[in-house]
This record gives sequence, structure tokens and C-alpha cells, in this order.
Amino acid sequence: MPQETVTAPIPGKVMRVNVSAGGQVKEGDSICEIESMKMENPILAPVSGSVSEVSIAADQVVKTGDTLVVIDY
Repeated sequence: MPQETVTAPIPGKVMRVNVSAGGQVKEGDSICEIESMKMENPILAPVSGSVSEVSIAADQVVKTGDTLVVIDY
């Protein structure tokens, strides 16, 4: 099954995680929100599928390129 690894496009603090492992997402759904430079940025699912891995938690600090979630599609 092909997978899509969603990585952090910007550095910042994870404010909310909107998915869980085993859950379904549709393309364009919000995966999480990252606060960077006092702005909350929604990170959207690039594909529809099943979330196989969640690598983040609320209040975690991420760097650009860190893995957020893996989606099987």
C-alpha cells in the first residue's frame, strides 16, 4: 500500500493534533495546527486515506522536515 509522509513545512509548536492512528482523513482535512511567528498554521492532508502513524503531540516543538503523520492511501 502506498504511503504519504507528511512533514512540517515550517518550524514551530504543535498546538492541536486533529487525527489519530487508524483514523481516516480526506484530502484537505486539517491534520494539525502549528504555531509559528504567533500565527496558527493548519497543516492539511495531501491525500485521502488511513492514518497509520502519528509522530507528534500537542505542545511539541517541530523543525522543518520533521515527520508529522504517515497516511496509507
